[in-house]
Amino acid sequence: MDNNASVHGVASPQARFLPAVCLAGKNDRYILSNGVEIPCLGYGTYMVPNNKVGEDALHGAIQMGFRHIDTATSYHNEDMVGRVIAESGIPRGEFFITSKLNNPDQGYESTLEAFERSLAWLGTDYLDLYLIHWPRVAGTEDIWEERVAETWRAFEELYRAGRIRAIGVSNFLVHHLEGLARHASIAPMVNQIEHNPTYQQRETVAYCEEHGIQLEAWAPLGRGHLFDNPDVVALAERKGKDVGQICVRYALQKGFVTMPKSNRPERIRSNSEVFDFALDKDDMALLDSLNTDDCYTFHPDRLDEWAERVARAHAESGVA
Repeated sequence: MDNNASVHGVASPQARFLPAVCLAGKNDRYILSNGVEIPCLGYGTYMVPNNKVGEDALHGAIQMGFRHIDTATSYHNEDMVGRVIAESGIPRGEFFITSKLNNPDQGYESTLEAFERSLAWLGTDYLDLYLIHWPRVAGTEDIWEERVAETWRAFEELYRAGRIRAIGVSNFLVHHLEGLARHASIAPMVNQIEHNPTYQQRETVAYCEEHGIQLEAWAPLGRGHLFDNPDVVALAERKGKDVGQICVRYALQKGFVTMPKSNRPERIRSNSEVFDFALDKDDMALLDSLNTDDCYTFHPDRLDEWAERVARAHAESGVA
């Protein structure tokens, strides 16, 4: 983006504790509650394969200027991410790397062991951000709070030791965050949740904004179904943008970090070209009006749905 081009600030609610950015480019940075800076736009690697297709996609994203890379142990591509970052020749310190603890590894000792495996796969000696991937684990639903507390104890230990620059959670609803707060001595700096115009999770958003927890939006394009939404399509046409750009811009103007995923160079580039326009208050109101309560991919408390919804998400993944 031309450094002389106009930039547009985040329209944050008055209750928002964390400072907003100017949205001047993909590496413009939010400041987390502990002072760590996080790029506002990341490259998400969910369903990015651990093969040459995935390697080429990530190489392309890095060449386009992405420095915030979001992965997870359950994506089975941490080693690929590590290889590509090493091959880029760009110093490690210029990247912001997020990974997430795999559900079966929750617990104090198992978390410490899993963290070391992730570092080895990623070829690094620290993480910029480490998240508990999901609050509840199949088979231990009744003791989720105790498991999260033990897991978080390990997170706090790693954070205090300087092995992780920021710690947080993913897919935590208000009651999960409240449960964590009963045991934590360090509050989470981030909560990464599913968020897009048709699934806005307003109660969780309000809680995080009031408690200084930076929100991150996964599935900002609604797993591709927003490309068929007539209201979003019409708005994109009025703005001279595509639907993906509208959805990414929406997340950013909400004050969220977001990380759209794709394996196609043209989509990766398009998803990042969102800093030369703004959505006005009527545009934001239109998108806000699309909210539903059930247009989710995976609900963190409804584990009985997961197998069916995983299959559906993979079948619907047209953003590859």
